[in-house]
Amino acid sequence: MLCVAFVTLESCSDESTDALVETTGINTGSDADSDNDGIADAEDNCPTIANPDQTDANNNGVGDVCESSAESLFPCENGFAGIYPCNDYDLLAHISTEILSGESDIDGSDIWGWTDATTNKEYALVGLENSTAFVDISIPTAPIFLGRLNSNSGTNFWRDVKVFDDFAFIVADGVGDHGMQIFDLSRLRTVTNPPETFTADAIYTGVGSCHNIVINDSEGVAYLVGCNSANGGGPIFVDVSNPLNPTFLGEYTASGYTHDAQVITYNGPDTDYSGKEILIASNGTSGSGTNKVVIVDVSDKTNPALISEITYPQAAYTHQGWFTDDQRYFILGDELDEQNFGVNTSTFIFDFADLDNPVLSSKYTAQFDAIDHNGYVKGNEFYLANYRAGLRVFDITNISSPTNPMTEVGYFDTYPDNNNTGFNGVWSIYPYFNSQNIIIGDIEGGLFIVRKSSL
Repeated sequence: MLCVAFVTLESCSDESTDALVETTGINTGSDADSDNDGIADAEDNCPTIANPDQTDANNNGVGDVCESSAESLFPCENGFAGIYPCNDYDLLAHISTEILSGESDIDGSDIWGWTDATTNKEYALVGLENSTAFVDISIPTAPIFLGRLNSNSGTNFWRDVKVFDDFAFIVADGVGDHGMQIFDLSRLRTVTNPPETFTADAIYTGVGSCHNIVINDSEGVAYLVGCNSANGGGPIFVDVSNPLNPTFLGEYTASGYTHDAQVITYNGPDTDYSGKEILIASNGTSGSGTNKVVIVDVSDKTNPALISEITYPQAAYTHQGWFTDDQRYFILGDELDEQNFGVNTSTFIFDFADLDNPVLSSKYTAQFDAIDHNGYVKGNEFYLANYRAGLRVFDITNISSPTNPMTEVGYFDTYPDNNNTGFNGVWSIYPYFNSQNIIIGDIEGGLFIVRKSSL
């Protein structure tokens, strides 16, 4: 049976499916052809509107006739999309944490996306306390909750997922021997009776609990950070080029606990490191240690080499950062400076033109004190998960400016009550789909799908 969502997704049952057939004449079986265009729903890139030629000009897996006729559930008008404050971002769909997790009082955490290169369909991978949920968002106004992969070891507030080679790699923090779950995402193509309860295709047991995972796609190497291991939480290198048979390559322990990281094959302005695999670690500590950004050459997994370290004023918990596309600037968020120092939301921009001598280039300060969490760069825009202030979008064309490096150009606020300091609202976002739809993972609210109004 097929279960779709608009503002809130309700559970489907066999009885409700039978009623759908009885009252509408729509067959939801494997041979269903809801729009009578001669193409079964399972293969149809727009199953609700007849499109026998399957035209898909932008090659995103959604038929043009479906995209052109789709209307936002709540367009952003007069500063609101329904109940949600907004600026130039419309709400397309929303699925609650209760639906995604199958339980009440379950919070959400990390979120990531996957585009199936075979079908061009887009999927949301939503981390939850008890599981990872998988949602087909190819028709963004009618997402399909396909099912969930339960936690390998109890519930926890921190679950992180990344994708490589059509496989999801999932870690969890604050639990026992969770390990790294590996799930073959191609299985999502053949779900016929959603939602399903999936099992992992493999488990990497070389770690117990880990806070986060990042993957350098060009090298097929995963970096597990903040693990409960003898190395003190420093990055652990795992070869995932054969996804179902990951192997340990090495680790870096010299700089202490790493909370989050980005790893790239370097092609930036510092030609001394061209072609090298560079790790930028956000080493947060709420204890007596030093909060800092650490730059490491991890090309040789058996002998990683520290390049440099840098800190910044009023460092409370160095949380997460992301390179600009030209690998010149690194945009960093500190998770606790708003709370510990009473400052407004602060984003730090570092100039990494010389990796051996990084410098703090500038700082952006918002008009409120919401805590900043995860941020990602796409082209000339920076997308920030800003907890109670929601998704904030910035133009970073002038990032080299020492006084005005970023300009806010849009937002979608999933926490309407206020933009104050507090651990509620948006945990993370994923802005990299070709469709330009953006998925938001909200702690209390679950999955939101939004799109820029002026596209």
